[in-house]
Amino acid sequence: MELACSSSSSLRFSSVLTHQDTAASRYRKLPPTSPSCKAANFVLKSSKNLSSSAGFHIGYTNFSKTVSYRKYRHISIRACSQVGTAGSEPVLDKLSQFKDAFWRFLRPHTIRGTALGSLSLVTRALIENPNLIRWSLAMKAFSGLIALICGNGYIVGINQIYDIGIDKVNKPYLPIAAGDLSVQSAWLLVLLFAVAGLLIVGINFGPFITSLYCLGLFLGTIYSVPPFRMKRFAVVAFLIIATVRGFLLNYGVYYATTAALGLSFQWSSPVAFITTFVTLFALVIAITKDLPDVEGDRKFQISTLATKLGVRNIAFLGSGLLLANYIGAVVAAIYMPQAFRSSLMIPVHAILALCLVFQAWLLEKANYTKEAISAYYQFIWNLFYAEYLIFPFI
Repeated sequence: MELACSSSSSLRFSSVLTHQDTAASRYRKLPPTSPSCKAANFVLKSSKNLSSSAGFHIGYTNFSKTVSYRKYRHISIRACSQVGTAGSEPVLDKLSQFKDAFWRFLRPHTIRGTALGSLSLVTRALIENPNLIRWSLAMKAFSGLIALICGNGYIVGINQIYDIGIDKVNKPYLPIAAGDLSVQSAWLLVLLFAVAGLLIVGINFGPFITSLYCLGLFLGTIYSVPPFRMKRFAVVAFLIIATVRGFLLNYGVYYATTAALGLSFQWSSPVAFITTFVTLFALVIAITKDLPDVEGDRKFQISTLATKLGVRNIAFLGSGLLLANYIGAVVAAIYMPQAFRSSLMIPVHAILALCLVFQAWLLEKANYTKEAISAYYQFIWNLFYAEYLIFPFI
């Protein structure tokens, strides 16, 4: 094999590949243009194209021709086989695409918050009453988690159905806005979520929890659906989000767990703390969620605090409320040492507060670019997850 470079620094690559299409097709008993051999032909055509644009000149000896042919025949056979297999599996491809669209439709960051919140509260109830733990409760707890995920899917799904135009500007990656999920399929999914969630709760958790669940679905509906569309009104919108994600989730899950354990509901200091803490946190999420969406909200005349007061002011407001939350947690641990594990609660919340300050500083330093705003909002959710992770142990 000879390698030669031209003096003009342009590289020329020409390869002598014998028996290109005819060899492969003869071995497979397929015509040279058989669709199942497109991958092999692409390799050959690519090598031809490179010969006119790249610059190495390769000359083959008789021995190298033989070796090249054998290698080519092996690669061609394997490529044809792989393409043929892929071509026979269009259904699997469609299922994979639907799975991806379905997962984006569920808004994974909200699913994580819902799942972590419910698991954290159940774990806390079990830690407080270890003598009442029974394996038979595991299926009931799992069914409750599925019902919560269904409720979450209904609320975020119906919001996407009525926000297609806004999402094409603010969140073009969402499946309906991106054209990866039809509106008809989305309606089918949200109705399935609502019916499945109501059936699970009604069968397993009694009328009171069912009424709380229905209240959550109702608030999620009027948030997005005309003529109510409460998301148009900034204060009402973030109060709905704080109520559903803060109070109803925490109170409802803990009430259902104590009822399943055969206990009457009582507000303990830790449960009162986490309900208050997360409700205020959900309020901050409701305020800051509009930060990355200012462009689309203004275009479609959606009134939010971010469009009214500006991105910088809302970022400062959200950070200030969260700092107040963390200071309150430290104060509660100091003044109620009998109710909380101060050795864990104080340093953890102090560290999280410092991380929040640092992230707010990064946002200011980046001059509130869209990328920096998205990173800040994602960090807010990470703090939300962190609180639920430490709650059972404080």
